[in-house]
This record gives sequence, C-alpha cells and structure tokens, in this order.
Amino acid sequence: MNEIRRLDAAAATAARGDAGQAFDAVPWLSRSIAQDAASGRFARWSRSTIVDENVGAPVLDRAVFDRLHDLAGEPSAWPVGNAGLLHVYGYLLSLTPTPYGLKRERWLGPELARAFGLADAAFAPWADGPTLLERVTDAATSLLRSPAAARSEAGGEYLTVLSATAGAAALVYARVTDDGIRLVTTFPAADAAALLTSIDAAPPAPGTPYRPRWNAAP
Repeated sequence: MNEIRRLDAAAATAARGDAGQAFDAVPWLSRSIAQDAASGRFARWSRSTIVDENVGAPVLDRAVFDRLHDLAGEPSAWPVGNAGLLHVYGYLLSLTPTPYGLKRERWLGPELARAFGLADAAFAPWADGPTLLERVTDAATSLLRSPAAARSEAGGEYLTVLSATAGAAALVYARVTDDGIRLVTTFPAADAAALLTSIDAAPPAPGTPYRPRWNAAP
C-alpha cells in the first residue's frame, strides 16, 4: 500500500471518529508532531477554527481534533486550536469537500509547492528529513519576508502576502502580535490579482469589527 492509499484509509477512519486507528495507519504523522512539539514549531502559528467558513461545519471529527492537540501538547477549546496543527496535519485527515476541493490537496498536489518556487513534492507529508510543518513554516516565513504583494488589515493586525501579483500564487495569511508574526494558513491562489482586488474592495465599514479571513480565530 503506497502512502496516498494509507492516508486515504487513515482519513476515512478519522471521519468515523476512530482517532487511534487513524493515527496508527500513518505512523509518520505522530512522529512528525512529536518532533515539531519538541522543537517549539507550533508556537510560530496562531489560532484557527476547524469550522470552515465556506462549509459552515467542522472539517475534522472532534476526536481527531483532540488527539492532534494531545500529541502536540497544545491547548485547544473546540473548535479552536493551533493553526499549524490543524491546517498542516489536521487537513491531511479531512475528507470534507469544500468549494475548493479537499483541504489536504495543498500538500499532496504540486500547485502550492510550485507557487513557492519549490519542487513538486516539496510538501510530501511523509518525506524523510524535515517534518511537513517545518517545511511549510520555512516556506511561509520566507514569503512573509519578501512578498510580491502584501495587504495589511485590521490596523496591521492581519497580513496577507502573495508570491505573485497576477496568475497563480502562493498565499500566506498571518497575525501580527506583540510577540511577532504568527502564521495562520497558506494555500495556492488561482488568481492573485482578483484576490488582491477583493481585499482592497471590501474594507470593514466604520465601527464594524474586522472578520478574520481563512478560518483564523480572533
């Protein structure tokens, strides 16, 4: 059984709420989380809800959500948890369809890696060497330092950066705190120009609270 099929089986098991069996099917996942926890990488990420804004429902079973945070030693309060843990590892176990496809495809397909200027398999979750979270964190942080385009919102509290100003691009969304920049998510954007236009055209009305994008938790 190849790794994609193992991940498919794990995700199907996770959807039934059997977190233990799901993680047993892909042992590299627990090892990666342990390595990231030991290295303090989850601290470089902000908070996120597992309730998808387009679906209007959780994209992971509660038992899997809890197991992820237990393994990482990260605090959580369903449905809000660590964004790196949920967007990087949790999405691998999600089979919930969204208008943009399965959330795990950003890691399994080549589009995001190419948009970052990396090899097609740069985000293969089970690859030897650095964990998936380490690879994603490094790519996202590098883009934050030198983006092709950037938009700041909510008085500078939230930042969107893109690897290109038009066409396909890697998008990184982050929260700016007193302690530094905390990542929220990254994904491939099909039309960077249209996305930038939509951000520019939709500032909150005066007196209206900013609504964080892409499942970030305030």
